[in-house]
Amino acid sequence: MKLARLLALVLAAIAAPLAAQHPPSAAPAHAPDYAQPDTWLCLPGRADACSAPQDATIVAATGRQSVEAFKPASAPQFDCFYVYPTVSLDPTPNADLKPGLEEKAVAAFQAARFAKHCRVFAPLYRQITLAGLRRLGTTTAATADRALAYGDVKAAWAHYLATENKGRGVVLIGHSQGSGMLKQLIAEEIDGKPAAAARIISAMLIGTNIAVPKGKDTGGDFKAFPLCRKATQTSCLITYVSFRAETTPPDNSRFGVVASPGMVAACTNPAALGGGKALTDNYLGTRGAGLGSGIQAPWVKDGPAVTTPFVKAPGLISTECVQNGKFSYLAVTVNADPADPRTDTIAGDIT
Repeated sequence: MKLARLLALVLAAIAAPLAAQHPPSAAPAHAPDYAQPDTWLCLPGRADACSAPQDATIVAATGRQSVEAFKPASAPQFDCFYVYPTVSLDPTPNADLKPGLEEKAVAAFQAARFAKHCRVFAPLYRQITLAGLRRLGTTTAATADRALAYGDVKAAWAHYLATENKGRGVVLIGHSQGSGMLKQLIAEEIDGKPAAAARIISAMLIGTNIAVPKGKDTGGDFKAFPLCRKATQTSCLITYVSFRAETTPPDNSRFGVVASPGMVAACTNPAALGGGKALTDNYLGTRGAGLGSGIQAPWVKDGPAVTTPFVKAPGLISTECVQNGKFSYLAVTVNADPADPRTDTIAGDIT
């Protein structure tokens, strides 16, 4: 299965860091029953966050606009299992299993487009909330429980395998805390287990640090689950954290750096898996990247307003994995051109 079709990822900065594990808090009255549809944010064949409109306006370098209509696959041959990032606005340390607008919005923004190729499954899970992250390291009595969140994801994965997979290939997709959940799932349930790894087309763990020996594709956090280096490769990993090319990560950044001697944060460029700099096949939020980013400026100077939820800007953005001191990350370049009527100001930074 070629991976190139799956790599139209929205390039956004990284959400809040995943917290270290803390002692478990008191469990809720009942554990999730993933046989129940209401424990899933997205399921195939129903109207939910992952069936949100995905039409895109192609804005050419000349300023000319045309609409690319989105059409989900009628009979997809493989599945996608998506775990969303840290977005919950619940006031408790761990989220409940009732999706708010924030969970629905991020799934529509990050996961729904994959329905062009796969059946999308996205479990609700009791993630560490934004409020829970703020309480970590304080003396607040109620502390966030990472084990609770991971237990939900693991249970959802087990239910999917038992009832839905039926030998189909699957792509794992995560961002931020969701990537951290899938990182642990791969380490415990897939890495080094040939039968389990064989069903994985690829894993896309965006916005988390995966340790790998410098210059190597295996080792570190995963012993036998390599980085993807070509589009025909399967059972492999796509991972990066992103910074603008013209900036240097702050010295105290938790992203793009690992503590283990001889290790670096793994980086795979989705636009050029073999390495080097390349133009992206980008899909960008018309009004911004969501996840707390700024509002996007008009896409074309003196041009008509874009009315679709997404924009494609051919030739505007390039990416390259770089090593900058102790940091290893995906450098994102906006190819500014004074003769190009398109904006050079792309929202997406999260501070």
